Amino acid sequence: MADFRSIIPFRRAGLARGGYDPFTGFREEMDRLLEDFGRGLPAAMTSEKGGFLVPKVDVAETGAGLELTAELPGFDEKDVTLDIHDGVLTIKAEHKDEREEKDEDKHYHLVERSQGTFMRRFALPFEADADKAEAHLDKGLLKVTVPRLAAEEKKPRSIPIGNKK
Repeated sequence: MADFRSIIPFRRAGLARGGYDPFTGFREEMDRLLEDFGRGLPAAMTSEKGGFLVPKVDVAETGAGLELTAELPGFDEKDVTLDIHDGVLTIKAEHKDEREEKDEDKHYHLVERSQGTFMRRFALPFEADADKAEAHLDKGLLKVTVPRLAAEEKKPRSIPIGNKK
C-alpha cells in the first residue's frame, strides 16, 4: 500500500514530493501576478491579506421592494452588519484569521481560506422603509428584504399657517 503523503503535493524547494511538478513555476508566477494586481485596488475591494473577499450577490426589485441574496459561506450573524442610510444599503462583514500563530511546530504549506473584511453598497432605486427591512443568514446565504415606503407615508401634506402667540 502506497504512503498517502507521496501523492499530496507538499512543496519542498519548488518540487512536489515524488518528483518534478511542471506546473509549480506557473502557479508561483500566477500567484505573484495576482498579488501584484491586488496592490493597486482600494482597500475596500481586497482583504487584509491581499485576497479578494467580494461575495456574489443577486438583487431583484419587486412590487413590494428589493430582495437581495448574497453568498457568505463561513460567516456567522455576528460577523455581518447591515444598514440603510440615505437610500444606500450597506453590507459589511469580517472573516477573522483562525490560525494559531503561537504554535511554532505548525508550518502551513498552503493557505487558501479567505480572511479579512469587505463592504458592499447598493443604491436603492426607491424610498425604503428601513424600519421594516429584514435579513436572515442561513447556510451561507444572506437574504435581505427592503420594502418600499408606503405611498400614504410619502404623500404631500398641508401645513396650516397659524398666528404667532
